[in-house]
Amino acid sequence: MTRTGALSNSQILRAAMVVLLGFMASGVLGLVRYAVISAVFGAGADLDAFYAAQQIPEALFVIVAGGALGSSFIPVFARFLSDDADADNTQAWQLASSVMTLAALAASVLAVLIVLLAPLLVPALLVPGSDPAEQTLTTELVQLMLVTTVIFSVSGLIMGILNAHQNFLFPALALSMNNIGIIIGALVIAPVLGTADDPSIYGLAWGAILGALLHLMVQLPGLVQIRARLRVLLSWRTEGVREVLLLMGPRVLGLAVVQINFVVNIAFASAMVDGSQTALRTAWALMFFVLGVVAQSVGTAVFPTLSRLAADGDMAGYRDRLSTVMRALLFVALPASIGLIVTAEPLVATMLERGEWGREDTLATAWALSFFALGIAGHSLLEVLSRAFYALSDTWTPVWVGILAMASNIALSVIFIQFVGNPDSLTQGPFAGLALANSLTTLLEAAFLWWLLSRRIDGVNDRQIMIGAGRALVAALIMGAVVWGIGGVVRDAGSLVWLVASGVSGVIVFFGLAVVLRIEETTILLRRFRLVRR
Repeated sequence: MTRTGALSNSQILRAAMVVLLGFMASGVLGLVRYAVISAVFGAGADLDAFYAAQQIPEALFVIVAGGALGSSFIPVFARFLSDDADADNTQAWQLASSVMTLAALAASVLAVLIVLLAPLLVPALLVPGSDPAEQTLTTELVQLMLVTTVIFSVSGLIMGILNAHQNFLFPALALSMNNIGIIIGALVIAPVLGTADDPSIYGLAWGAILGALLHLMVQLPGLVQIRARLRVLLSWRTEGVREVLLLMGPRVLGLAVVQINFVVNIAFASAMVDGSQTALRTAWALMFFVLGVVAQSVGTAVFPTLSRLAADGDMAGYRDRLSTVMRALLFVALPASIGLIVTAEPLVATMLERGEWGREDTLATAWALSFFALGIAGHSLLEVLSRAFYALSDTWTPVWVGILAMASNIALSVIFIQFVGNPDSLTQGPFAGLALANSLTTLLEAAFLWWLLSRRIDGVNDRQIMIGAGRALVAALIMGAVVWGIGGVVRDAGSLVWLVASGVSGVIVFFGLAVVLRIEETTILLRRFRLVRR
């Protein structure tokens, strides 16, 4: 690390690789999770109810103790670690103890409040288009899973503490725990609560609770490793708490805006053909797996370093790290987007088509996935650009931009579901219009944040980034055409052969073209593997 505790570009890459492995493990388990759930329950009303219910505790976690608290806490905590003259970092640990105690208390109060109001709120706001039985089921699942919010309020902050210490291993392991819990819920708990032939959907809710507990427990050795000094400290007056809360306020608003988009999508999908909710949610999960591999690992690894550099006033280092990350993200995100579009059908079929999950479910999910894939570059840039503003202690700019994006997303959703797809079909349902609206607004949101940040910090090597992205897009489009052609030849050989042939040929074609087009990131990769000289 540098003198300030910030990581160099090569150290960020190594840290990102640790986080990447965590995201990949979590993503693979996530695919297994969706395959297991799909095989056990199929795309139907019960699973639609579970996915709708899951949105509420997930939203509360993200708003109270996930992205909001983490992105507000890490810059302040990192500064305390850097400035604290005490070798034991007493002030930093007092801050962490107070924030954790207050977060757990806030999560508990919110959870109890939502449990009491769920019978009124869930049918009216979350699933207004569902029949009364599904509304009741969704309400009961929401009430059961709200306990995860309290658990995550503690484990989410522990993740931030470990990341601030540049300790990424245990948080990376924690990423997989929720998936493991739900897999156990589907395979073990659901048949116990129901029968082998008619497993209970409540098993998935209990699996989610188990996953939250595992998420917390797997990180505890990390606290021992960094000699954490956490305790219950219910104090608003601890130094730094006020600053965290002030930074968190707009971040909470921004994440609430994002969650409103999800709730609106659920409400729209509840009035569509049964299975639409499941297809949309599954497609989002598959896209999010790619996003985790491409961008979330890099964003998680670079954020503490950007925070340290901003706190030290080293804006040259800040711009260097940021521009390097943005170039690398677009180099990977653009071919990932094109590749996912042309391989959506064999990917879904290979991953999920078994048991209760049929061909119609596969085609419906692939249909939505193709539209979600259009936005991967935008989502990838947002993972870093939003954190770049947070590192500057600016949580307001991403919020008001996000509010504009939310309004645009809702407006486009209303329009697109009228024209995209067939309302009487599951395989090509109008829910794809919701995915298209999400992708377009995300791309515009990322472009606007990039422009604002570039103006603020006097550029991030914009021209170099755009040239590299343009070349990567050309290579990705040619790759997509080749993969589409190969898919047409091997399609009848089965989904697995189709997917493998497309994937291998896509990687070879893209990297071959990247070398020909002299894309800088390709040369860097080849140097790392010692395939070319400096």
